[in-house]
Amino acid sequence: MIEEVKNSEEVEARVQNLRLLEALLFASADPLDEETLAGRLGAGANVAALLDDLRRHYAPRGVNLVRTGAGWAFRTAIDLAPMLRQEEEVSRKLSRAAIETMAIIAYHQPVTRAEIEQIRGVATSKGTLDILMEHGWIRPGRRRETPGRPLTWITTDHFLDHFGLESLRDLPGVEELRAAGLLDSRPVLYGVGAASGEADLPVAEERGDPED
Repeated sequence: MIEEVKNSEEVEARVQNLRLLEALLFASADPLDEETLAGRLGAGANVAALLDDLRRHYAPRGVNLVRTGAGWAFRTAIDLAPMLRQEEEVSRKLSRAAIETMAIIAYHQPVTRAEIEQIRGVATSKGTLDILMEHGWIRPGRRRETPGRPLTWITTDHFLDHFGLESLRDLPGVEELRAAGLLDSRPVLYGVGAASGEADLPVAEERGDPED
């Protein structure tokens, strides 16, 4: 009976050590050597045997426990690496023109392209609107009942979700945008009323609508 209790305690201690070892390796940004792991597990823990058990357990899974130099770390299974590379997204920094156009649409929607150009003081290329549409942040709204029935632009639910907004009422004020570095701190030349109050939007100095 005493032997059974002893064996039960040893099994429980081994399971606990395996769990702790797994947690340590997952939490570490860098490989951990056996000496470091032994110091965390305590006296009596057979680190080499525990690592071997964990390595065999993860061998058929999406991540593997591998030895790298003097340390151990979890790494993506080699055979899955090509598929993961295909899923990588390449982020592209928005141009100043796109950022300004996005801000105008967000705060002044529904707004026409002509109105965007009037606020910015420069022509807006179709490419700028296309980029914002590709991001899923804007979409066409209703046409204005004015000569030529110009198309208006409005934001999407994806825009709110991407920026963590519950509704357009949660858009930050102009001072908050300036404090975050999202608006120019230099004096502006054109002021317009925004959805959340009077917003002075920056006017680009250059002519045209550069995308860089």
